[in-house]
Amino acid sequence: MLNAPKLTLAILINAALITPTFASEQSDAKGFVEDAKGSVLFRTGYILRDKKHGIEDQSSFAQTAIVDLDSGFTQGVVGFGVGVVGDGSFKIGDNQHSGNNMIPRDDQGNPYHHWARGGANVKARFSNTTVRYGTQVLDLPVLASNTTRLVPEYFTGTLLTSREIKNLELVAGKFTKDQMSDHINTDSNHLDDAIVWGAKYKFDDQLSASYYGLDSKNALERHYINANYKYPLANQSSLTFDFSGYHTKFDKNANTYSATGPVNADYAETGKAGVEKTNNIWALSSTYNQGPHSVMLAYQQNTGDVGYDYGQNADGFQSVYLPNSYLSDFIGNHEKSAQVQYNLDFGGYGVPGLNWTTAFVYGWDIKVRNVTDNAQEREFFNQVKYTMQSGFAKDASLRVRHSYYRASDAYNPVYIGDTNEWRIFLDIPVKFF
Repeated sequence: MLNAPKLTLAILINAALITPTFASEQSDAKGFVEDAKGSVLFRTGYILRDKKHGIEDQSSFAQTAIVDLDSGFTQGVVGFGVGVVGDGSFKIGDNQHSGNNMIPRDDQGNPYHHWARGGANVKARFSNTTVRYGTQVLDLPVLASNTTRLVPEYFTGTLLTSREIKNLELVAGKFTKDQMSDHINTDSNHLDDAIVWGAKYKFDDQLSASYYGLDSKNALERHYINANYKYPLANQSSLTFDFSGYHTKFDKNANTYSATGPVNADYAETGKAGVEKTNNIWALSSTYNQGPHSVMLAYQQNTGDVGYDYGQNADGFQSVYLPNSYLSDFIGNHEKSAQVQYNLDFGGYGVPGLNWTTAFVYGWDIKVRNVTDNAQEREFFNQVKYTMQSGFAKDASLRVRHSYYRASDAYNPVYIGDTNEWRIFLDIPVKFF
C-alpha cells in the first residue's frame, strides 16, 4: 500500500490547527451535561425476498431499539466528552429462512432469539476541530456504515473532523474493527487497518465538490470524487447536475466476486483473484425539480478487471454513493446502466410527510466470467414513505419499498438472481434529552 495516505493524514491534522476564520464551535460550548443529547429509535423491520428458479425465499422479521447517547463538550480551550451507541433486538417469528444482513446466526446456523451490541467513544474538541475515538457509525463515501437494515454497522477507530475554514470540511481517521449489522462479534469482517481522508468544499449555494480516499491494508485502495451543481430556474424550479466516481485497486487477497482475466485456481471457492484487480465506476445524473415533482436521469459505467465490489472487504456495506443503487447497484464488470426516476412530495397537495419514489434502471454489457460479455439486468423500484408531522408520534415514519429485479440467464447465478423484494420499516424515535 502507498504511504501517501499517512502523509495526507498528518497534513490534515496540522491544517485543522490553523487559526480559524470564523466563530469557534468550542467557544460556544455550554457544558458536558447542558449540550448532551440522547435518543432511542424503536424500529420494526421486515424484508422478504421472493426468489425465482427454485431458489429458497428469504424472510427476516425483527424488532430493535437503537440507542444514541452523546454528551456535550466541557468548557475551556479544549473540550472533552463521551458517547454511547448500541442496539438491543429480538426476532419476530422463527426466521429460519432469514438472511439479508438482518438477523445474526449461531455456530449451528440458527437465528438468535435476541441479541445486543454496541460500544462507547470519547471525543475532544479544539476550536472547530473534533476528534472521536471508539465505536462509531460512519457516513463517508469510501467507508460508510450500513444503516438500511435493522441495526447499523459499527466501526471502531479514530475520526478527526475539522471545519476551521469556512465552507471547507476536512476528515482523517484510522479504523481497526468492522461489525456488520447481522454480526455479534465486534470485528466479524476482520478489518486490518483502514486509513481514510478527505475534504468537501461548498463554493457557493449552487456548487460543491468533494474528494475522499481509503487505504485498507491487504485489501484495497479507493478514491472518490463528486461535484454537484444546482441551477435555479423560474417558478420555484431547479436543474441539478451531479457527477460521482470511484477508482479502486484491489489487493490480490481482496474478495472480488466478478473477476475476469487471470485468477487463482480456487477463485470460485474463495472469491480472491490472487492477482491485483482494478475498477473504475462513474455516474452522471441530472435532476429537474418543480415544486413537489422531480425527475432524474442518470447514466453509470464500469471499466477495469472487476465490478465495483464493496462491503465484503470490510470497506462498509453502504459505500456506494452512486445514483443507480437500489436492490441492485448495477456495478457488474464493464456494466453500463441508465435510470429514470420520479419523486412526488405529497406536501404540495395537502398531505405533508407523504413521499413516493419510483424508478427504472437497465444495465447491459456485463462481463460474466467465462460466459459472456453482454449480460443484462433491470429493476423496477417503488417506495412510499410517510412521516408524522405533529402530535405524540411526531417524526415516526412508515416506509414500504418494493423492487422487481430480473437478470439474464448468464448473470442470474453470479449476482442477486431474479427476485421480488419487499421491505417494510416502522421507525419510532424518542428523545430523552
